[in-house]
This record gives sequence, C-alpha cells and structure tokens, in this order.
Amino acid sequence: MKSIRAEILEPEVFHLNPKKSDTKLFRTVTRLLPSSLSWYGAYLFGAFPLDMSQYGSLFNTTRIPKINKDSLFQNEYAKHMVVMKGGNFYVFDVFDKDGNILQPADLLACLKYILDDTTPPAEHPIGVLTTENRNTWAKARQHLENIGNVDVLSLIDSGIFTLCFDDVEIAGDLYFLLRHFLHSDGQNRWFDKSFSMLITKDGYAALNFEHSWGDGVAILRYFQDMLKDSSENPRIHPDTKPSNCRPESLVRKLEFKLDDKAKDYVSQGKKNYEAFCNSLHITYIEILNHGRKDCRNFKVSPDSLMQLAFQVAFHKQVGKFVATYESSSTAAFKHGRTETLRPCTMATKTFCEAVNRSNRPSNSELAAMIKKCSEVHVTLTKEAAMGQGFDRHLFGLRRLAEQGGGKLPAIFQDPAYAAINHNILSTSTLSSPSVRAGGFGPVVKDGFGLAYSIWDESLGAVVASYPPARDGPGYIDCLRAAFDDIFEILKSSNT
Repeated sequence: MKSIRAEILEPEVFHLNPKKSDTKLFRTVTRLLPSSLSWYGAYLFGAFPLDMSQYGSLFNTTRIPKINKDSLFQNEYAKHMVVMKGGNFYVFDVFDKDGNILQPADLLACLKYILDDTTPPAEHPIGVLTTENRNTWAKARQHLENIGNVDVLSLIDSGIFTLCFDDVEIAGDLYFLLRHFLHSDGQNRWFDKSFSMLITKDGYAALNFEHSWGDGVAILRYFQDMLKDSSENPRIHPDTKPSNCRPESLVRKLEFKLDDKAKDYVSQGKKNYEAFCNSLHITYIEILNHGRKDCRNFKVSPDSLMQLAFQVAFHKQVGKFVATYESSSTAAFKHGRTETLRPCTMATKTFCEAVNRSNRPSNSELAAMIKKCSEVHVTLTKEAAMGQGFDRHLFGLRRLAEQGGGKLPAIFQDPAYAAINHNILSTSTLSSPSVRAGGFGPVVKDGFGLAYSIWDESLGAVVASYPPARDGPGYIDCLRAAFDDIFEILKSSNT
C-alpha cells in the first residue's frame, strides 16, 4: 500500500513480442533512461508498461449504494482495517501515528484477541444487506444512517480492507470451497468493500473483490506479491508469540443500532440471498495430464485451445453457436479497463461442425483447423489488448445516443446487436501459481460463467449456471470430451 502511494511500485509490462522485449537488455535500457523518456524506450521494444491507476482504489475503498447509481468512497488517510467474525465487526489501527505499520507480533495479538472473543454470531448480520438489490440496499443503508449508524458505517467504508474469519472448514472439498468463497451465506461478508480476504478455520484463503473499481490486473498483482513476500520473508511463524500490546485497548467492536425496520431489512435480505444462492449451480473440471507446455509443443495458443474447447462443448451439448465474451485487459492505455474478445469465430465454427459430426475429416485436417483457430484467436487477442475491438466503442456510442434522447440508431435496435450482447458464454482467465481457482456467476440467466486457469502441466475451469436454463454437469461432460478430442487430434497429427 505504501509503495503504491509513494509511486515506487513497478508496473506489470505487456510484451507484444516477449522474445524481443522480455529480456535483460530491455530492463537495462529502460532503467538507464530518465523517467520522462523511459516510456519511449519501452515503446521501441514493443513493450507496454500497464496502467496502474486502478491500484489506488485497492485500499480504503468501498462501493456505496445509491438509488439508481452507486458511488465509490475512498479515505486514503484511514489507518484501520476491518475484521469480521460471526457477522460481527471489529476495527483496529494497523499504522501508528507516523505511518509505520505495527509490529507483526502486535498485529498477531490484535487478531488473536478477535478470534478469542466469545461474542456469539450476530443475530441480525448487517453484512447480508450488501447482497441485496442495490436500490433496496440503498434504502436500507439510508435508514441505518437515520437511526444513528453513520459513524459505524463510515469506519467500515474507510477501512483498508476487510478480513473475514469464517467458522468453517473446507477439508479439501473443492465444491464447497468454490461455493463458500464465491458467495457463502453472506452473513460474514461486506461485499461492497474493494476486496475482502477470507480465511477458514483450516487455513484456506481467498480474495473476494467488488468489480466496479478495478479488474483482475490489480487484485492478482496484490495476491501474487502478498504470497511471494509472506513465503520468502515470513514475519510470523507457528511459534511466534503475540506481543503484550494490550489488544483490548486497540481493538474496537462495532455496535449497530437496530430498530424493527432495520431488522426486517436484514431478515428479508437473508431470505432473498439464500434463494439466489440456491438457484446457482457451480461445478468444475480439471485436466491433469495436459497443460501450457503441451499447447506450446503443438504450436497452439493455450488460451485459444481453452476457448475452442468451450465452443466444441457447447456445440456438442446444444448444437448452436452463441455470443461468447472473453475479457481482455486494455491496461496498456492510460485508465484502460477491458475490451471484449470474441472467441466464437468462423474458424471455431468450422472446427466444431467438423469434429462433432459422425463422418468427420482426418485428424491431420482437424489439426490444421485447430491451428487456424489459434492464429485467428492470437490476432483477436492482440487487437483487443491494443484497443482495436468493437464492443466498447459501440457501447460508448449507444450510451451517448441514449443520453441525447430521441430514437436510437438502427444498429442498436437490430436483433443481431441484442444477440451478441446476450453473452451466454462469459469467460475470463485467472492463471497464476498463486491461485488454485477463481469463479464468477453467469451474466445472463441462460448462460454459463466460465472461469478458467492454464498451468504448465494442467488446465481447469469453474462452471457456474442457473438450472434448469443450463445444465452445468452436462456441459462438464461435453467439455471433458472436447479436451480429449482436441488433444488426441493434436497428438496423432504431431507423430
């Protein structure tokens, strides 16, 4: 956090041609150039330091519910963190008056004090309100403020981040892990926080983040740096003893003032969220015998192979081709967020129809189609990263037309435009040695949310859906068959 604000945290770099730019020479040249010219040196190498404007919202930031339009709140001067346990809230300062972080043993003492607190789980867990419809939550929050909770809410909003101690054990159950870290029962969460760190009784940890302030670029960097630092330079060990810093004088338990109306909001929020969670199905697939190395040996883009498998599986299950969304970061531009990459192409359509029919072509012909799909996908990936997609451009034009009043241009009323924006396959990748899995829900009721990871030796995807509109387990079966088909084709044509 301090390195971000001191502007000394190094950016991630996007390399158009890693063999040319991801080198010692590149790093030496850019280091020797004055800061006013280092960007030009990077440009000449075809390397683009990624925008870091999102990083400033990583800490001390909360999304505030408002009627019809939320706002982001930030207080960068706040020194405290928020801890949740059993739906109860605690705060304590993690920086001293001079801006220095507390000693690890002092932090340990404060956290142990909270863990040892015998206060029972909250009867009316306010955090569940952050799961509600935004306008409903806005009204509920306004009521909470009106009855005397302004200061308590302000402390939650301004906290550096939220640490949630969950009284559950994962015990190696990946299905439970996915459901718990994606949504849980909402009672020990404050989903409006920029991010929350979640920790279970048996030591599983995750980050759950609110998406309006930023994208995976910032949150993944935080996750990776935190894991690397704590692994290579641990400040706390199993035998570390808490300090005698009198944590009871440092930790404050927050108390909400509640009337019958506030309690009704919470009660209804719990019912609504339980119904929503019960409507969501989450499953996953792991391919343990193939990974990034195999893709490179076959001279196929790993990301294109994953996306092709998604297309083959959906075509095998449903017999159709549908709007498919893949998120592509545009952080190569100042304040860049994302562009849409459209992985469903004429090349993938040709392959799906060929591989899924009974009298399919030879494996050598199918392998050539796979490589064509890869070439097209790589081109689209570069274009999207360089801001050459069409989705965000058209979205901006449509919003301007709507704000201007009058009749919308014909393109925005065309059924084809509506169809391509109804993203039945919504996909995003989160591949890092620091991350076991990631997940998100479908963006439409009849869609799939596909969060996938690509490692050197394995592949995986988390599949979320709303039955009966979509059959998640059936899609997993088709996806496994698709991977088997694709790798068998590539292996047979490579021998």
